Amino acid sequence: MRLSHIGTLLTGGALTLAAALSSAAAHPLDGLSEAEIGEAVALLQAAGHTKADTLYPYISLLEPEKSVVLNWREGQPEPRAAEVHFKTPEGAFIAEVNLAGDAVVSVEPAAGETMILLTEFLTAMELATSDPAFVAGLEKRGLTAADVFCLPLTAGRFGLAEEDGRRLMKVPCYVLPEGSNFYAKPIEGLYAVVDLNADEVVEVFDSGVLPLPEDPWGYTEAEVEERLGALRPRANPARLSQPGGSNITIENGLISWDIWRFRARVDKRPGLVLSNIDVKDGERWRSVLYQAHLSEVFVPYMDPDAGWYWRTYMDSGEYGFGIFLSPLRPGVDCPAYAQYLPALVHQDDGSPLAIPGAICVFERNIGDPAWRHFEIFAQSETEMVPAEGRPATQLVVRTASEVGNYDYLVDYVFHQDGRIDVMVGSTGLDAVKGAAIRSMTDEGAAEETRYGTLIAPNLIAPNHDHFFNFKLDFDVDGTANTFMRTALVKGEVAADAPRRSLWVTQTTAAETELGGRYKVNPDTPAMYHVMNMGAEGPLGHKPGYMIVPNNSVAYSPFDFANDPPMKRNAYVEYTIWNTPYDRNERYAGGRFAFQSDGSDTLAAWTAQDRPIANTDIVTWYTMGFHHVPHTEDWPVMSTMWKGFSLRPFNFFPHNPALTIRLDDGS
Repeated sequence: MRLSHIGTLLTGGALTLAAALSSAAAHPLDGLSEAEIGEAVALLQAAGHTKADTLYPYISLLEPEKSVVLNWREGQPEPRAAEVHFKTPEGAFIAEVNLAGDAVVSVEPAAGETMILLTEFLTAMELATSDPAFVAGLEKRGLTAADVFCLPLTAGRFGLAEEDGRRLMKVPCYVLPEGSNFYAKPIEGLYAVVDLNADEVVEVFDSGVLPLPEDPWGYTEAEVEERLGALRPRANPARLSQPGGSNITIENGLISWDIWRFRARVDKRPGLVLSNIDVKDGERWRSVLYQAHLSEVFVPYMDPDAGWYWRTYMDSGEYGFGIFLSPLRPGVDCPAYAQYLPALVHQDDGSPLAIPGAICVFERNIGDPAWRHFEIFAQSETEMVPAEGRPATQLVVRTASEVGNYDYLVDYVFHQDGRIDVMVGSTGLDAVKGAAIRSMTDEGAAEETRYGTLIAPNLIAPNHDHFFNFKLDFDVDGTANTFMRTALVKGEVAADAPRRSLWVTQTTAAETELGGRYKVNPDTPAMYHVMNMGAEGPLGHKPGYMIVPNNSVAYSPFDFANDPPMKRNAYVEYTIWNTPYDRNERYAGGRFAFQSDGSDTLAAWTAQDRPIANTDIVTWYTMGFHHVPHTEDWPVMSTMWKGFSLRPFNFFPHNPALTIRLDDGS
């Protein structure tokens, strides 16, 4: 079982991200250091709240209030605290530990089920494969426990009596592979239900034997060559390079490049967190975002089969994008010349866990112009004046999290014209379901593929969605901001005018939370932007930043009032939400996502309908896509990129890309 090797794979001699980013005293928003993680655990033990064998699902920086951070100056004492979730035989608890004061501030029972522990994956697998009924199910299929690889999965919550008081995972298995593909041979119709609190199997589900897929479907270069007989002819590589060296500065916790500066840290749950994102306007640094990070990931499958209906994963809140960050491979995941930074999370026992090369930071020029113009009137019969323009260069900050069969790349892309792109690339392997059919011409094929696609003999990939919610704490030139919708509406035309139709803009401010929810719809075109109504540009405009949806809008016909998984993730009903800043409202899926009921979520908070105009607002953006699998997805999927842009809107006095220099060719 490969999970047992995760700690060995990820630990090493690499510096932590905190150490890589900072050689001075910690900034209030820097991630916990190895010493601070150790101190938090030691203080809880010394106070008698935990023991040497206590398990820790979550240890994270407890951020100070924003006002404290914004008033802090380098050289002052750092307000450092940790939020610690831990499990004992008496239950799950949440603690606040004051690291600056060496004291445990509070310990309370957790209000929900904590994130999954790596130990619990192993426990669930071992319980399943040692249960007599489950072993009997394997024997019916000609298998033993030694023949299988099991993947314990969160079971969701459906309001059933048998869920009460239990911490449930469901454990399906696959035939242990000989090659690279662990998901090619699912053992369909058999899974165990495990209660992690009681350390027991509470049910074995067996709907009957289906044929086991025979093809291993490996995807390494050697396996592909063996299958197909030959690879493509070797081509001359087209590589990114930077022979003059990097223009990125990483010093005292601050990443600086071109007109941008910001701080970065890793959290076990959301993964990469960017803070204090500022842009330079002439000689002045101006704030754009206080913080930006992934808030939640929701992946519901559309198959009502008993073995599939419950697969409605909250990948960030239940599993964690930070703990499943994977080392990035130079030349494949990122350019070889990128700067590779390790990340620091923690293991189940509370000890620090360093993930080498978990973040790459690099510049790239993809051959596009930042701007250009060819002036026809400047040309003459004897001389051609070339187009005036500037090359576009970008700064990319990238991570990759492997959550089960999927790999998710998360990019923050900074542009020289003041834009920020937030991108998610989905790749990896489809989740597949064993099937009796081998071809769409087989009897029963239409019924078996009603909820998915036959992508290989005996393999169906069920339909599903991918939703990603990002928390965007805008501070456009300060904390007092207002969210605006500028609609493009039909304009009035004089009766005697030759022109019979045109559009005009109509801007409306979001006054309260319920008025600050928006469904992006191309039939009702609009711009969405955050503005500072108390600031003023040189032409009298109020500075702002637009959210441009790009290719990221996705809605599904869900029942958000009655379907339990949708109540837990009701933020997918709207693309954009807005709330007043509250440091305790950090994740759209709530503080405790595992088996949550939807009572502590973004949708529940906004029901208060708090005022949000001209205040410190937080914008929540949900993007996603519908995945109807196809044969080209197998055995490994091409990367699907989805994202949105943050674009300056009357923020700068002119195009900031004007000052880019031409490449001198050196």
